[in-house]
Amino acid sequence: MRLVPPLFSRLICIKNNSNRKTMILPILAYGDTILRKKTKSLSKDYPKLDVLLDNMFETMYAAKGIGLAAPQVGLPVRLFIVNATPFEDDEDLTEAEREFASTFVQVFINAKMVEETGDEWAFNEGCLSIPEIREDVFRKKNIKIEFYDEKFNKHVKEFNGIAARIIQHEYDHINGILFTDKLSILKKRLIKGKLENISRGKIEVEYRMRFPKTKKKH
Repeated sequence: MRLVPPLFSRLICIKNNSNRKTMILPILAYGDTILRKKTKSLSKDYPKLDVLLDNMFETMYAAKGIGLAAPQVGLPVRLFIVNATPFEDDEDLTEAEREFASTFVQVFINAKMVEETGDEWAFNEGCLSIPEIREDVFRKKNIKIEFYDEKFNKHVKEFNGIAARIIQHEYDHINGILFTDKLSILKKRLIKGKLENISRGKIEVEYRMRFPKTKKKH
C-alpha cells in the first residue's frame, strides 16, 4: 500500500539493527502473474527469512510505502509487512488511531483473517504495484486476525480504522487480490488503459519496478 503525497515526509523508517547489508528489491507491476498466484505458508526454517524481511522493509521505505507483501517482490508466500507511523499526525483520524499508528510496525507471517466486522467505510487507496492510480475502496472497519511475527510467535489480535485498512490491503495481496478488483465495473473500465500502460512500463516511477509486458526495469 502506498502513501498519499502529503504523508511522505512523515514516513519513519525503522532500520534493522544488524550489520547485514540490505537490498532494494524490484516491485512487480500490475499484470505480473505472481501477483495472482496462490501463496504458500512459511515454515520456521524458511531460508534467510531475516534477510528477506530486512530487504522488504528497505524496499518499502525506498518506495515510500506503508505496506508490502512478498508477492510484490516476486515471492508467492504468506508474508507481509506494515508501517503505519506516517499517520500519527493525520488530522482526519481519531486521537486513538493516531496514537496507535505512531508505533505500529509489524511483520505478518501466515496470516489468517478470523473476522471482519462493522460498517464499511471508504478510503482512497494506492498500491506500490499500481503506481499513479488511487481510488476509494470500501472495507469493513474492524478485523480480527491470526498471524505469526518474525520470531514465529503466534498472535491473535484485533485492529480497527486505518491500521485495519492497511492490513486488509496487504492481506489481499497474499490471496492474489488487488485493490482495483474491488472497484465498480465503471471504475474498472475507466482505468483499464492506465493499467495496461503500467504493465507495459509506460510510466515513470521513483523506485525499482519490474514490468510484465516489457523487458524494461526501472
